[in-house]
Amino acid sequence: MKTIILKSLSAALVVVGLVACSDFLDQKSSSSLDSNNIYSSYELAKGTISNIYQQFGQMNYRARSIWYGYNTDIEYYSGSDKGDGKANLATYAALPTNDQLNTTGTDLWGIMYTAIEDCNLAIEGLRNSSIINEAKMQQLLGEALTLRALFYMDLINMWGDIPVRFEPVNSDNMYVARSDRDVVYKQLIADLQEAQNLVAWPGETDVTKTVERVNKAFVKGLLARVCMQAAGYAQRMDGSNSLSTDAELTKANLYPIALQACKEVMDVEGKYVALKSNFEDVWNNNGLSGDVVTAGSESLFEVGYSDGPSLRGRIMYTFGIKHNSEDVFTTMKQGSQVGPMPSFFFDYAVKDLRRDVTCCPFYWNKGVQEARSLKNWSFGKLRYEWTNRLIPSGNDDGINKMYMRYADIILMRAELENELNGPAAAAPYLTKIRNRAFASTDRSTNVTDYVAAVSASKDDMFKAIVDERAYEFAGEFIRKADLIRWGLLKSKMDESKAKMTALCNLTDYDANHPYSKLSGHLYYKMSDYNWSRGESKNVAANAKLNFYGLNYGELDIDPEGYNEYTDSNGNASTWIKATSLDDVINYIYINDPDKRQYWPIFNVNLNDNPSLENYSWY
Repeated sequence: MKTIILKSLSAALVVVGLVACSDFLDQKSSSSLDSNNIYSSYELAKGTISNIYQQFGQMNYRARSIWYGYNTDIEYYSGSDKGDGKANLATYAALPTNDQLNTTGTDLWGIMYTAIEDCNLAIEGLRNSSIINEAKMQQLLGEALTLRALFYMDLINMWGDIPVRFEPVNSDNMYVARSDRDVVYKQLIADLQEAQNLVAWPGETDVTKTVERVNKAFVKGLLARVCMQAAGYAQRMDGSNSLSTDAELTKANLYPIALQACKEVMDVEGKYVALKSNFEDVWNNNGLSGDVVTAGSESLFEVGYSDGPSLRGRIMYTFGIKHNSEDVFTTMKQGSQVGPMPSFFFDYAVKDLRRDVTCCPFYWNKGVQEARSLKNWSFGKLRYEWTNRLIPSGNDDGINKMYMRYADIILMRAELENELNGPAAAAPYLTKIRNRAFASTDRSTNVTDYVAAVSASKDDMFKAIVDERAYEFAGEFIRKADLIRWGLLKSKMDESKAKMTALCNLTDYDANHPYSKLSGHLYYKMSDYNWSRGESKNVAANAKLNFYGLNYGELDIDPEGYNEYTDSNGNASTWIKATSLDDVINYIYINDPDKRQYWPIFNVNLNDNPSLENYSWY
């Protein structure tokens, strides 16, 4: 494969665009040293690991890999109706000629396999090192094994069955065909089981004091995630959407491994990991926006980007609240390329504190918040007004991608306990997540009574966990992989289409979605609030919109002190109309998602490897 090259361990490793510990990333390896010399020195060996982390900052990895996760039942690419290359990737209509990923020299496929080659070289060198028994060398080996698993999981999520090599490229394995992903899963599980015994807990050593380096809690979480995905549904090479036929990859075999991994992370809560007591704090001061990357809290691993002059990463630019113009937060129009499915806001309980953090029906226009149309919501977990970063002057904003957080461990455990031990065993972990989601005064109904009700059966508990993972992780783009492994991708997307149809007609969808109790009108007023991020942003951020008409039962027309939503022409307009969401409903997907769960391999990659071919349906 021409895009997969043997990367020299020479080249000085001055990593531009990644922050992951400046001392770590400043490491250099001499071009005159052979592999034996490199891996006989910790200082040189850790430079080869920095070379792996560097791949996260490559153009199409940081800018394109984040597109994989949409569209789902809760997340929607706002340009899905445009029919262009980006829309086709989101609407299950991508072809091998796609103009976004069928690119020469900067193709995402090639970047990811280059990263895997870096991992393979490092793993081979470290295993043969004369000092591999030293704890700091074992940490490096554990990192290389884990990062290889991460890249392979990303490849599987994007392309399904993929070419695989677990040793450096040579003449015998350069042009390999697709392998059944089950082969990959089994190797990744073995690798992660090894890696969890090699790396340190978060904050236990200088290396793991930052969440931008692999630690034991993340490895165990990734192990659980791989086991659950391997035991789940997926579109196979024959086109069927089915479980694996490999006897080693059943729930009976893999779920106990995953459960044990989750238990071991939860056993060190308070020492090496912690669940933030306030959901908003996960976002405004833990890793992503507040630039807090110290390990030991909720974030378990982040893809780290730079906050220097050469910013990297397009997380805020793509997923943050929309800014329609230059203002004190940003020097350009950006944000909200993807937002919540318009019906999703109404899935939350009214008192759920995650709702208004996650789903925002407003945007910033010339430094002032303004209401948006029903079909144009923003995710609110990422907000320029919460950052301490430099104001971005281009597409790259330097905000980290949070790859896994502790809440995921807890909800995976709930799901695993329910499957293996029943709903009563799962209830404490669902309760733990919902306790944070509701104020103490609202927990009797929304936590205690709710969890008791869904504990009536294993199926009820499973459905509750499916919902809870939506409420907790919307906008973090792990939903598609969840829906696929559950066998629910198309059915849940169709459910969202039905909800939006009922919403637009203000007819009840079910007892939990009484859309008839909405007026269809949206009103707003400005309300002062305290700004805690510095006086320089105080003027623009001094007031925010308060809404009336979003909650069931808010039926007054022209409530006193409020203004009605205005359309793009500045005219007062009914917010919910029968046709408001036609574009969204019609373009959630173009092709059956269950029959197009993965992207096609693009022509540039097919041309580089004569052994590759696409699935027959492409």
